[in-house]
Amino acid sequence: MSAPASLPVRILNQGRYEAITMLRNGEQLILAVFLPLMALVALCVTPILDGYGSSRVDMATPGILALCAMSTAFTGQGIATGFDRRYGVLRFLSTTPLGKAGLIAGKGIAVVAVLAIQVVVVSIVAAFFGWQPSWTGIPLGLVSLLLGAAAFTALGLLVAGTARPEATLAVTNLLWILLAALGGIIIPAGNLPELMQPFVEILPSAALGEAMRSALIDAAFNIPATLILLAWTVLGGLAAVRWFKWS
Repeated sequence: MSAPASLPVRILNQGRYEAITMLRNGEQLILAVFLPLMALVALCVTPILDGYGSSRVDMATPGILALCAMSTAFTGQGIATGFDRRYGVLRFLSTTPLGKAGLIAGKGIAVVAVLAIQVVVVSIVAAFFGWQPSWTGIPLGLVSLLLGAAAFTALGLLVAGTARPEATLAVTNLLWILLAALGGIIIPAGNLPELMQPFVEILPSAALGEAMRSALIDAAFNIPATLILLAWTVLGGLAAVRWFKWS
């Protein structure tokens, strides 16, 4: 009789399953790829980002990459997990040795796999518009993107694991729209109305957007934004593990 698979192997298998499921879902692909690409093109051909000190595409691309992370990790995973609860998939997984932490880790792996595809596609389209990132800042940008994906995965699973599927669908889509428009992910928090700035600056969307712009435009490591993302990741992950419901 063969020995049971180790926890890392179980997590990797779950991550592969989750990634394949996401890539086969047409609605997920629209959210993960086509909407961010449409936003990138719109920002490059309209004057929305004029006057921010960089070219349109150089200013837009870091925010769009951050938007990809939020789309896949928060909205995509949140909706998928919410309906997995509804149809009993999570109840079945609760009988396996995977556990809550293993499920969250597996979904995190799937998010990273899909995010890698998003980064490649967005970078190719941005290069067509003349994107010139700071090459020395690319490693910093990738680290920030992974940390942002971890934060939004934890938050997406927290919503999906505690709310009804219909509520998860409404909440994640509504927050995606609000954070994309007013959450500092595309337009820096410092350029929003002064009354909003203190509240927006502590959001994970604003922190990820700032970290990406600092890395890809200025080749700088944005410590405050990174600490905010780290706090959201830790608190969101602990809350998801604590209150996640299988059914």
